[in-house]
Amino acid sequence: MNDTFEIISHSAEETHAFGVQLGQAAEPGDVILMTGELGAGKTTMTQGIAEGLGVAERPRSPTFVMATEYMGRMPLYHLDLYRVEQAAELCELGLDEYMSGDGITVIEWADRTPDAFLSGCLRISLEPVDDLARRITLAAKGDRHIAFLASLQAHTTVEKR
Repeated sequence: MNDTFEIISHSAEETHAFGVQLGQAAEPGDVILMTGELGAGKTTMTQGIAEGLGVAERPRSPTFVMATEYMGRMPLYHLDLYRVEQAAELCELGLDEYMSGDGITVIEWADRTPDAFLSGCLRISLEPVDDLARRITLAAKGDRHIAFLASLQAHTTVEKR
């Protein structure tokens, strides 16, 4: 079983649709870490995850709020760490509490998270190929997330690389 795979999304709609698949496959305790430059599609994918979880609200990239909770078939903890400058801020935020909660935790700008917080996770890197297309690389750490990734590989409708 591979613990990484890559897909190409040709549009924001495909990125959103892949997010929906993630949300539908998610289980309590799943942690999704997203990295990518501004405009790479992290929030678009998070919105798809929320839809897949049955969340009525549409998550946004918060300007000053680092954590927002949404309710669907399970809680979605959406964290945006763009403004984080020091690891101490993550402790104040209660990052470990979100990650050990009864919902799914999605962290945008996860490259600002020290690995000490991450015992098991699904890392997603979004890289622009052109104005619309994105290379989405997924890497799993921990048994649950490796199984999560295998399920996504088997069921995704987005072009695999």
